[in-house]
Amino acid sequence: MQELLATYTIVIVTHNMQQAARVSDRTAFFTVDVSETGQRTGTIVEFDRTESIFTNPSDPRTEDYVTGRFG
Repeated sequence: MQELLATYTIVIVTHNMQQAARVSDRTAFFTVDVSETGQRTGTIVEFDRTESIFTNPSDPRTEDYVTGRFG
């Protein structure tokens, strides 16, 4: 994966916080909004450098998720 980074952008989708912290430079935290018709839409809550997301998130929903209080 490290060799590929010289040429490509790699997007990883995971619920594993340890994996995200270990392999990513930037992290986005999404939540789901559900409309009255049941349609699900992903919404970006926060996007930042991975270190910032895990040590000093700016949104309380992000903090709750990365600390295990939600999810």
